[in-house]
Amino acid sequence: MIRVLVVDDDPLVRVGLSLVLSASGDMEVVGEAGDGRQALEAVSRLAPDVVLMDIRMSGMDGLSATEALRASDAHIAVVVITTFDTDEHILRALRAGASGFLLKDTPPLEIIDSVRRVAVGESMLSPTVIKRLIDHVVRADVDTGRINDRTAYARAALARLNEREREVAEAIGAGRSNAEISAMLYMSLTTVKAYVSRILAKLECTNRVQVAILVYEARG
Repeated sequence: MIRVLVVDDDPLVRVGLSLVLSASGDMEVVGEAGDGRQALEAVSRLAPDVVLMDIRMSGMDGLSATEALRASDAHIAVVVITTFDTDEHILRALRAGASGFLLKDTPPLEIIDSVRRVAVGESMLSPTVIKRLIDHVVRADVDTGRINDRTAYARAALARLNEREREVAEAIGAGRSNAEISAMLYMSLTTVKAYVSRILAKLECTNRVQVAILVYEARG
């Protein structure tokens, strides 16, 4: 069973998400929290595998809580779920170490699929969203005159990878799932997961989107 903690300041939203996840058959909602500080306490006490985290809450918001959680325990997957679909929110969530980003009007089956994916170490972002984020980061670098520095840094980072790791990194940059990478590069899923873990460590990235940004920026 995948152990899930639901964090939202709206009790009705918490109940709705809990009902959706509990109906999956392979998930257990081990607790709920109404703000970021409650979330930190609940994680310490309940040890969930995945946290569904709202962004805007009184006291400690979801992004600050995500930063604190990831700093204290890298094994917890956080999916930010919110009504606000902006590049700034998505980028800050991913930089904080979130594994995915969902809107609250996401269909129930997609929410369940997202939790399953992050529970096994994948990110929950579509290729379309990844491209949008990359474009946003690159535009910001151009505006601030940092584009050449970023390209040089990205190329130096990717130079740490061997040829096979670079192929997997390129696939991650294209938004491929582990299953898609497995089929495309003729690897077992276990091997793909091992490669992804090594790539994240070598590139000092906390999630796959950060790898995608490096791959994109290395092209200049």
